[in-house]
Amino acid sequence: MGWGPDPIWETATVTSNCAACPSQDSVCLTIDVTSDVMAGYLIPGQYVQMKASIEDEDAKPIFLAVASAPPKEGDESNTMEFLIKKTDNNSWITSASESTTVAVSQVMGGGFAMEENFDGLTYDFPCQNVLLFANGSGIAPIRAAIESGKLNIASAGNGGRSCRLYYGVKSPSDMPYADKFAKWEALGVAVVPVISRPDECKIEWPGRTGYVQNALEEDGVPIPRNTGALLCGVKGMAESVKDLLEKAGVIEGRALTNF
Repeated sequence: MGWGPDPIWETATVTSNCAACPSQDSVCLTIDVTSDVMAGYLIPGQYVQMKASIEDEDAKPIFLAVASAPPKEGDESNTMEFLIKKTDNNSWITSASESTTVAVSQVMGGGFAMEENFDGLTYDFPCQNVLLFANGSGIAPIRAAIESGKLNIASAGNGGRSCRLYYGVKSPSDMPYADKFAKWEALGVAVVPVISRPDECKIEWPGRTGYVQNALEEDGVPIPRNTGALLCGVKGMAESVKDLLEKAGVIEGRALTNF
């Protein structure tokens, strides 16, 4: 496929499948994987390949970032969660029922290189602030990063980093994980939802409108040399956000993507 090593396929089992948002445009899928697959999941932002069965050698796999956080030491769970936007070609997985078996590859990719670029001594300026950017299903690996604890976010006076999430979708009904915002805020993440099509909302939207990059441009980056960022979403958003961060003075190596 041109993305990393050749997949080593294992059988996994769907344990739940439910709508991720009121529009039902995407689903939250949980699967039980083998211990070997789970052992490879170490860093938020890593991904797997998935297809309907191991036997179908001609099937084109899909690439899915893991939405759940990597297991902590002592956690013996082999359950992974994914957020999948429905398309014309993936109904085999977005409509999969409980107990359906699928083929899953080993965990791939380096994920978000936070340890090296946020925590290490690569740069002269410590990373004291983190900005998160996502749109649509790109929120999946960002969620994993938030809930992993690896961002060292300030909460309950622990002296960690400040953190702000800019999350863009078309309308509130297309917003996965809205039920998690209160939890993320409690962890120290300021959540900024951004709606790109407020005219299509069934109720008046009181929050930010436009695109994620517009919200960043409006807010600016207060201390760019001490700021890091994680990005996941459509190419246009990622390129625009990176350009704005660079112009603001954020160190290029601290604007991290997972692919």
